[in-house]
Amino acid sequence: MKDRTRLIHAGGGARSPLVKTVGPPIQKGSTVLLPNAAALYDEANHLTYGREGLAAHDALRVALGEMEGAVGVSLYPSGLAALTGALLALLKAGDEVLAADSLYKPTRRFCDKVLTRFGMTVRYYDPLATPETLVGEAGPAVRLILMESPGSLTFEMQDMTRIAELARARGILTACDNTWGAGYLYKPLAHGVDLSIQALTKYVGGHSDVFMGSAAASDPELARKLSEGVLHLGWAVSPEDAYQMLRGLRTLPTRLAQHGESGLAIAEWLRAQPEVAALHHPALPGAVGYDLWKRDFSGACGLFAFALKPGAKAGPDAFLDALQLFGLGFSWGGFESLAISCDPQLRGRAFFRDYGGPLIRLHVGLEDPEDLKADLRRALDAYASHLG
Repeated sequence: MKDRTRLIHAGGGARSPLVKTVGPPIQKGSTVLLPNAAALYDEANHLTYGREGLAAHDALRVALGEMEGAVGVSLYPSGLAALTGALLALLKAGDEVLAADSLYKPTRRFCDKVLTRFGMTVRYYDPLATPETLVGEAGPAVRLILMESPGSLTFEMQDMTRIAELARARGILTACDNTWGAGYLYKPLAHGVDLSIQALTKYVGGHSDVFMGSAAASDPELARKLSEGVLHLGWAVSPEDAYQMLRGLRTLPTRLAQHGESGLAIAEWLRAQPEVAALHHPALPGAVGYDLWKRDFSGACGLFAFALKPGAKAGPDAFLDALQLFGLGFSWGGFESLAISCDPQLRGRAFFRDYGGPLIRLHVGLEDPEDLKADLRRALDAYASHLG
């Protein structure tokens, strides 16, 4: 053969068998070479295209399935894509979705601007409604109830176990955005919820540097529909990202334990500060929803909110601008502490309630809690000048 031909084909075969390492190989390839002509169209027994996932993807799906108690896990290029992809895989024109009013804003935007455009109806319900009221008032067109507990801004807790039980008796699917629970602190499938969806970007990745989402199901038929949805819509994640997510998953329990411990310490401290009107942390004794958290969750993460005592309009921005360790950013779940003001995101809600004052959301990272308290105290001092 000529040099140019030999250069194309030289080294194309991997070492066989591959040496064993603690992590899976990162296989980079769109083309999958099949063993024979019959295998070209034998999709039931052969992977035919790299977009469907190779070694690192398989290892991540298996590990997530173990954690979630799922028979099938589908991967998506972001947490939002996991939510939108799962909904599109299961819904059709004419279906109605009941969605928690506390839902993640980008998911709500998808429901309002995309699902409705394709002939589906979305109705928002009060996250504090009883399961009996919620499911009892569902009409015959309701196909799915989409939950988020706790809500990622206002932290209302829902009895998802009871909702799932009542919905199943009516033939209604249930799904939850379980990013707060990360598939580890709370296991929706074990509580009867049909779909567990999360932004792996947050706690599983853990370092704020890679996007991915997952949807898990314990029912084989639902798992098949999710997988087909990924195939039909053309979603794909890179092998490097799949590897990074698997690496993050290995340390998830250790990191979550520290996030949860530090978050509760900061919340308890904030509750005693004179500028603070209310705490919204479901794992805080005495908080609204604490009993549900205690019953269903094995721990807490580092995300919660608190209300400042009402003051001048410029006060919340003064508080945020005085922070030095807490970064100002919308994501969470990484090693770093973050803060945002919540009120601008609450204006479009159907069930707005008084949260005690201007609402601030914190993600407590892995820094020393005493340093974070000092940073918050500095910001509270700046806010105090805006109180009457």
